[in-house]
Amino acid sequence: MKTKKIIYYVSTGLLTVLLLFSAGMYLFNHDEIAGMFTNFGYPTYIIYPYAVAKIFGLIAIWFVGIEKMKEWAYAGFFFAFVFAIFAHIMVGDGEQMGAIIAMILLVISYIYKKNK
Repeated sequence: MKTKKIIYYVSTGLLTVLLLFSAGMYLFNHDEIAGMFTNFGYPTYIIYPYAVAKIFGLIAIWFVGIEKMKEWAYAGFFFAFVFAIFAHIMVGDGEQMGAIIAMILLVISYIYKKNK
């Protein structure tokens, strides 16, 4: 039982670090991120709301006691990572590894959330 908790907290912690870094980049390095979003064909006005959504999703996973909110946060991150992986692949910039790592951490966190 203790091993499952450790796996959950390590994977969720690493996912949190990754997402906070990403949200920080969105908030504090807007020009570079705007260039990437333009290359992907995404509008740049979604950068700030997307950063805030990542932070709210992390809050839901860590602190909200309502299970449905956690499920929605995990689902939102899942779709965001899938879209990020395919966006990087379609543009061909070779930067999809961060999204793949995030997806792996998300799946591990979700599986062990159920079993902790």
